[in-house]
Amino acid sequence: MRTHFCGLVDEALIGQTVTVCGWVNKARAQSHQAFVDLRDHEGIVQVLVESDQPALFAIAGALGSEDCVRVTGAVRARYAVNDKLRSGKVEIVPTAIEVLNKAEALPFHAHENPGEDVRLKYRYLDLRRPEMQQMMRTRIRLVQALRRWLDARGFQDIETPILTKATPEGARDFLVPARMHPGEFYALPQSPQLFKQILMMAGFDRYYQIARCFRDEALRADRQLEFTQLDMEFAWVSERDVQDTTEGMIRTVFKEVMDVDLADPFPRMTYAEAMRRYGSDKPDLRIALEFVDIADLVKTCEFKVFTDWANHADGRVVALRAPGGAALSRKQIDDCAAHVAKYGAKGLAWMKIEDAAKGRDGIASPIAKFLDDATLAAIVRATGAQTGDAIFFGAADYKTASDFMGALRLKLGKDLGLVEAGWKPLWVTDFPMFEWDAEAQRYVALHHPFTAPAVDDIADLRANAKTAVSRGYDMVLNGNEIGGGSIRIHNSQMQSAVFDLLGIGAEEAELKFGFLLDALKYGAPPHGGIAFGIDRIAALMAGTESIRDVIAFPKTTTAQCLMTGAPSLIPDAQLAEVHVQVRPRPAEA
Repeated sequence: MRTHFCGLVDEALIGQTVTVCGWVNKARAQSHQAFVDLRDHEGIVQVLVESDQPALFAIAGALGSEDCVRVTGAVRARYAVNDKLRSGKVEIVPTAIEVLNKAEALPFHAHENPGEDVRLKYRYLDLRRPEMQQMMRTRIRLVQALRRWLDARGFQDIETPILTKATPEGARDFLVPARMHPGEFYALPQSPQLFKQILMMAGFDRYYQIARCFRDEALRADRQLEFTQLDMEFAWVSERDVQDTTEGMIRTVFKEVMDVDLADPFPRMTYAEAMRRYGSDKPDLRIALEFVDIADLVKTCEFKVFTDWANHADGRVVALRAPGGAALSRKQIDDCAAHVAKYGAKGLAWMKIEDAAKGRDGIASPIAKFLDDATLAAIVRATGAQTGDAIFFGAADYKTASDFMGALRLKLGKDLGLVEAGWKPLWVTDFPMFEWDAEAQRYVALHHPFTAPAVDDIADLRANAKTAVSRGYDMVLNGNEIGGGSIRIHNSQMQSAVFDLLGIGAEEAELKFGFLLDALKYGAPPHGGIAFGIDRIAALMAGTESIRDVIAFPKTTTAQCLMTGAPSLIPDAQLAEVHVQVRPRPAEA
């Protein structure tokens, strides 16, 4: 049907006859000439029709946006060069123009910027846009590069089940009724975690899979109900083995896809250090702002918010210098306060250093009156604040203060233009083994319940569960967690002990994880792995903040596919086949 792609027609083809197919990107007719910009996935080529070809001129004059067209003609040098196009030095003078399919009135045009709801409803039109084509092709190159790297190094691509057993892995499962087993259900996998561990026990040594995963959880810019991971697992390894191997992979892939040289080696930082310095377990190192703990400086001051938490066993009082922050308006500061409130802050204390040489008289702050001269001077000195800077303060329990001040750090970095260009990778290691869930009154796994603790002694783990450290690690890039993994538990007694600490009793553990506990009894080797978020990496490479831009058919934040209308109601007869009855919807008030 065609001999060449539109975007690849160039000077090498001058004097040749070509046939191209594509969509009309733009058509404009003048008295003696008609110009048609024809677009396919490789780009645009200009078609020029002279009025001395009346039949072709009439066809060209009637073309509209997104009409499907085939053009045959001679390639010649273009009079007015367009350097923005690869084909910008040539044009096609047609001998035939065939309209293959006439487009009806469009809900939006390619050059417009419609709302996301419109884009997702007419996703096929949205994906035609050059910028979307480019982002999707970046994702495609990423996956191709990953597969090449892994295949060349002996990793084995093994598929794991999509219909599996419901197991608690942190999120809510999607359930699938089992028609042949009334009242029983499969679950869609949150990850291939247990299967890839069992593959290590089965002797496959190095596994990978570009895996679809499903989690029934709230959606946001970097989260979807169904997403794609690169899952990897290694037998007979330590943390460093996994980290060094996968770091080399990511470094190679970024060079191949983006022509970017990432740091070699990636820096490493413990979870405790990351929280202390940046208030985040995925710190964006492009922002050169760090916390200063000032609890010792304010333990006896007259500002009760500071003293209460400075003297609390689990409290934190932290200061963050904002270079140039004295220029922030009161509205901007109020916006900062509203922002940190989303992360648990009860308020936001601040001071502006208008003239450091004047001491107290050069400081503007609603809390300065509660601090004596010596304390004020000590805070300014500890933070390194200079004239024109601002200092923001957080006081709360350690985790809450870290969380909201970490969020503030990111906001100030963006608002004040403090985000460096480039790429800053990082390994965060030594994560806590457990978090305490105050609502449920029990421990929950920070990563997942199969992560190995840093200690091998079960009694030690039980005695020090609150402070226990895991063998978990995350790869972070520009403030985004792009991969997370751990060394796994390979001993059935230790796995049972971890289940117990998580409030999963022996009976429940046998019901949900009996197959894993059995497998661990028969010579399970030490093993570990990692999973990388393909969607997140692709979004970073494509320069977009939303993973929806690099997923062909994503869901909205309300978990809907606007194009197909999913989810949808199912007829009673079809539900009966799978032994399901839907409860009546509650009446609206």
